[in-house]
Amino acid sequence: MRTLLVTSAALLALAGSAVPSAAVPADGTAPAERGLFLTLSGDQNTWMRGMLLRCAPEPSGPHPFAREACAELDRAGGDFGELPQEERICTKEYAPVTVGATGTFQGRPVAWHKTYGNACEMEASTGHVFRF
Repeated sequence: MRTLLVTSAALLALAGSAVPSAAVPADGTAPAERGLFLTLSGDQNTWMRGMLLRCAPEPSGPHPFAREACAELDRAGGDFGELPQEERICTKEYAPVTVGATGTFQGRPVAWHKTYGNACEMEASTGHVFRF
């Protein structure tokens, strides 16, 4: 029992020290938006791609559709589950694709992921955000 208590206390201490703090510069300006690191992977991680998307102060980063992706995220209020749905006919082929987003959007932390049945379903459900 004592070992469990000591281990739990150590893990809590480590978790608390691992949380980054948001420092405000001396001039009072807000820190730069970290942006979102987006990932896209195939069935059982057979392939994986990642892309950085920054939306503030304006869309930037290597994302090929940064402006469109940021506009869609704005309209969805940063909720990836509310991204615009496209009318698209997709096959029933099962080739799962998992997408994820971590980072910050409009100053709020983001940690989101979802698996879709295939790439067509994913593109129809996520707009321009994961088109890279």
